[in-house]
Amino acid sequence: MKEYKVDLCIIGAGSAGLSLAAGAAQLGLSVVLFEAGEMGGDCLNYGCVPSKALIAAAHAAHALRNAHRFGIAASEPKVDWASVKAHIKGVIAAIAPNDSQERFEGFGVTVIRERARFEDARSVVSDSVRVRARRIVIATGSHAAVPPIPGFNRIKIHTNETIFNIEELPRHLIVLGGGAIGVELGQAFAQLGSHVTIIEAATMLGAADRDAADIVLARLRTEGVEIFEGWRALDATPSPSGIVLNLADPNSATREVEGSHLLVAAGRTPNFEGLNLEAAGIAFDRRHITTSATLRSISNSNVWALGDAAGGGFTHTAGWHASVFVRNVLFKARTAADALPMPAVTFCDPELAQIGLTERQARERFGAQVKTTRWDFHDNDRAQAQRDTEGFCKLVIGKGGAILGATIVGAEAGELIAPIALAMASKLGMRALTTPVLPYPTRGEIVKRAAGAYFTPTLFSPMTRALVSLLKQIP
Repeated sequence: MKEYKVDLCIIGAGSAGLSLAAGAAQLGLSVVLFEAGEMGGDCLNYGCVPSKALIAAAHAAHALRNAHRFGIAASEPKVDWASVKAHIKGVIAAIAPNDSQERFEGFGVTVIRERARFEDARSVVSDSVRVRARRIVIATGSHAAVPPIPGFNRIKIHTNETIFNIEELPRHLIVLGGGAIGVELGQAFAQLGSHVTIIEAATMLGAADRDAADIVLARLRTEGVEIFEGWRALDATPSPSGIVLNLADPNSATREVEGSHLLVAAGRTPNFEGLNLEAAGIAFDRRHITTSATLRSISNSNVWALGDAAGGGFTHTAGWHASVFVRNVLFKARTAADALPMPAVTFCDPELAQIGLTERQARERFGAQVKTTRWDFHDNDRAQAQRDTEGFCKLVIGKGGAILGATIVGAEAGELIAPIALAMASKLGMRALTTPVLPYPTRGEIVKRAAGAYFTPTLFSPMTRALVSLLKQIP
C-alpha cells in the first residue's frame, strides 16, 4: 500500500468535502481526498443540479400552457423526454469541471478514487492507500431512505439517483413522500405531462409555514396533482402497467393507487456503510455523527463531520460547515455550526423560502410578544405585470424589532430571501429592511413593504401626528 502522512484527510467529494479541500489546499495544508463515486457527490449528479434543470424544463412547458394570460395563444407542449434528459445531462456537464478531479489536483489535493474506511483512530485506508492524518473529516453525504414496506422487493423503485435516467416520461408517477423533494419532482413531472400522485403519511411540507404551504398545495391540486395527506403505504404489488400501492388513512380506510413509476422521497440516510467507524471509536447513530457544536466528534478528537454526515441537510449547509471547520481549526476561532440562521427553499412553483422561526415556532417559544407582518404579491406592481401574484412575504418579529424568521412564497422566493438572511446574519433589526432604496418595479420591494408594515402603527399614531402638528409650526 502507498503510504501518506498529511495534515488533512477528507472522505467524500461532495459539497462539504470539495469546499474544504479547495480552501485547505490553497491555505497550504497537505490534503488527501477520497471519493469512490462521482466527483461532486449527490448535489451535482443526482440532486440539486439535475432536479433544478428538470424544473426549468417543466416551467417552460407550464409557460406554454398559460401563455393566454399575456394575449398569446396557449398550446399543449410536446415534451420530448429524451431531449429533456439531454438538457439535464448538459447542465451537469457544464458544472462538472468545477468539481473535477483535475481541478482539485491543480490545487495540490491528492485525490484517491477508491472507497475509504477507518483502520484506527487516526488512519484511513482504501484498496491501495493508507493515510495517516492529523485531522480527518467525514463528508460522505447521504442517500434516499427506502422504508421497509412489504412488496418493495418485487417492484421497481426509483429515487433521486435513478429518476432522471428513466427511459420514458411516466404515465402515472406515484411519489412516496410530501417533503421538499417529493413536491419539487412531483410538480415538475406533472407540468411535463405525467399524472402525479403524492402520498404523505404525516403533513405535506410539514416543516413549512402553514399559510405558505397551503398556497403551494392549492397550486399542485390546480395542476392536477393528486394528494393523499395522512395516508401511509401498507404494501406494494406489481401490476401489468407498473405497480399498485395499498394505502390506509388514520381511520383505517383503505384504497389502491396504480401507477407506472414509483419515486421514493421519504427522507435521507447518511452514507456510513463500510466506513468502519467503530474502529476509530466514532460515536454515531442512524442520522449523523455525534459532534460538538463545532462539528468535532465527541468521541474521537481527530475527527470532524460535515454536511449530511453531521445532520446538515442542505448543500449550502455543507458549504457553511466547511467554513466552520476552516475558521475553528485553521484560524483558531470558536464558531458554532448553528451560529448563522440557515435558509431553506423548496423550488416548487410558487417557490417557498424560509429562514429562522416560523410563526408557529416563534409563538411556542416566545408567546404573545411575537408579532408578524405580511405583504401579498397581489399588491406588488411587478407581480401584477407578470400576471403572477400568488404568495406573500411574512416576517416574524420579536422584542425590539428583532427578526426571528421569515417566509416568502411566490415566484423567485429563493432569491428574495437573501436580504433577510443578510440582516439576520448581521444581527440587524427590522429597520435595516426598510432603509435601502429599491428599484421600481421589482418583486424585491415586497420585503421592504412587509417590513414597513411593522412600523405603520407607530408612524401614523396619534402621538406622531401630534409631533408633526407641533413641528409644522416651526418656521
